[in-house]
Amino acid sequence: MSAQVILQPSRDKSLRRKHPWVFESAVAELKGRARVGDTVDVYDSEGDWLGKGAYSPESKIRVRMWTFKKEESIDNGFFLRRLEAALTLRKRLFDLSKTNAFRWVASESDGLPGITIDLYDNVAVVQLLSAGGEKHRDKIVWAITKLMPDIHIYERSDVDVRKKEGLEPVTGVLHGEPPMQVTVLENGINIVVDIENGHKTGFYLDQRDSRAAAAHYAKDADVLNCFSYTGTFSCYALSGGANSVTNVDVSQPALDLAKHHIAINGLDENKAQYINKDVFKALREYHEQGKQFDMVILDPPKFVDSKATLNRAARGYKDINMYGIHAVKSGGLLLTFSCSGLMPADLFQKVVADAALDAGRTIKIIARLNQASDHPIIGTYPEGYYLKGLVCEVTDD
Repeated sequence: MSAQVILQPSRDKSLRRKHPWVFESAVAELKGRARVGDTVDVYDSEGDWLGKGAYSPESKIRVRMWTFKKEESIDNGFFLRRLEAALTLRKRLFDLSKTNAFRWVASESDGLPGITIDLYDNVAVVQLLSAGGEKHRDKIVWAITKLMPDIHIYERSDVDVRKKEGLEPVTGVLHGEPPMQVTVLENGINIVVDIENGHKTGFYLDQRDSRAAAAHYAKDADVLNCFSYTGTFSCYALSGGANSVTNVDVSQPALDLAKHHIAINGLDENKAQYINKDVFKALREYHEQGKQFDMVILDPPKFVDSKATLNRAARGYKDINMYGIHAVKSGGLLLTFSCSGLMPADLFQKVVADAALDAGRTIKIIARLNQASDHPIIGTYPEGYYLKGLVCEVTDD
């Protein structure tokens, strides 16, 4: 018999709305014994059953819910059903002859809290960031191989958030013989993904639609790509007819791969520059020199790790956007992003607007960009919306 988590009075509302988290502060008591990742039944203070979830005694999120159906067991069949439903959705989204890399499982939004699976052609990269995912690793691998018998599977559970669950970082082969680099197609663009050492699971799949937008706006433009990583925004820009692209990143290996991407896509290598420098420093230097571009792309790493750091992060976003706005020619475009889930969309817009005021310039928002469609947001979990982007015309008016 499963252990039981009993909630405090009046702390059942979110679960009744099928939000997938139970916080430590909502728990009145644990009846029975539960180890890390064990499945527990959750009850309200009156004894009504609410759902089943994975128990995490060291996390502020004490239970991550698996199901709100009493008859549903957390067994091999459960993971198979969840993965199959997620894969069916993704196959509706893409022409696999042009895009064969996508997020197969987007954790809570696909009913698998703390579990991310990205597919790169025939390689699945798995991140298990929750106690429940850790507990059921073998079932997850079994379900993946059942749905894709020829798949290779690599684990990249090397993210700091695992520490909050009391888990150590883990990486390594889970099935088959995955290559450490795999070349995939995204909207017909060739991209090399570093499975072993790349950011996140190897690549930023969530920016697929934003990269396509950059191609749309880039015709005849001189483009500055800040925090360029492996230069995929630049590949799209050149494919869209950009006059030139300048990649700025602190990682020389990332810039080397960016140069390789230009080559393997048959793009004009003479139109691309690579600058190994801190972006803040590079933008300040451009401002001092009075150098400007037709389009500036700002895609920084996540600045917000917790609500406590939100104000400091907002200042960081404001500074980087002010200098980014300085770098745009009058009538040019700024594509600016925040991948911080804790940064509200309205606050991000305000930060960018304030940055424009500080720069003495005017912005006009002409489009909003979001995480790609393979990163869905389930209605009961608004926290699944994290990537915000604005396309802004910048003028001296």
